[in-house]
Amino acid sequence: VHGSMQNLVATLRGHDGPVWQVSWAHPKFGTGALLASCSYDHKVIIWQESSPNSWSQMYTASSHSSSVNSIAWAPHEFGLLLASASSDGTVAVLTHDFAGKTWNTSQFEAHQIGCNGVAWAPASGSAPMRLASAGCDNVVGIWSFDVDAGSWKREATLEGHTDWVRDVAWAPAPAGSTSLLATCSQDRSCILWTQPAPGQPWAKVQTVQLPDAGWRLSWNVVG
Repeated sequence: VHGSMQNLVATLRGHDGPVWQVSWAHPKFGTGALLASCSYDHKVIIWQESSPNSWSQMYTASSHSSSVNSIAWAPHEFGLLLASASSDGTVAVLTHDFAGKTWNTSQFEAHQIGCNGVAWAPASGSAPMRLASAGCDNVVGIWSFDVDAGSWKREATLEGHTDWVRDVAWAPAPAGSTSLLATCSQDRSCILWTQPAPGQPWAKVQTVQLPDAGWRLSWNVVG
């Protein structure tokens, strides 16, 4: 993009169905840009820019058995990790092993009917990694990573929507230990949730009515 002009510099081909979402990795990883994409074809592809406007497939993940609806890179403090949410009801987390130059997959059941969205909590000191998932069962799942068990555990279930939860977004800059989460739904509403401190109950603090179904959310990264 130069001023008001947009020029197509590359077309990435590799998926066999509609591509639902793309996401850039933090620039600290690798010598070239990294981009992830997810698709109806059940696949997640990680692309690497080896030279300006020259892209290749770095890795293709095919652990999901249905459409992959959402992807999200973890905060860079956790390393090079990518979460994906699928209509098969699972969330998968890809972790890059820099020493072995491989990708490892951890996958867990999140929502019985299907999963539409996934978001990472901001990194906060020594707190464990946390995820939020948006489900077709009308609820939001909060998950934390148990280092000792090496697996993801359900921390809380947020109930408040009356139809599919389409997306979930964690506020990027928590106020102290407080967590702030936003969700949107097929029920034409957006809900804001807060948790005063880890381990304490979540509370619904505000519901905003939308003119139509809410499909995607994003926070202003500067506050």
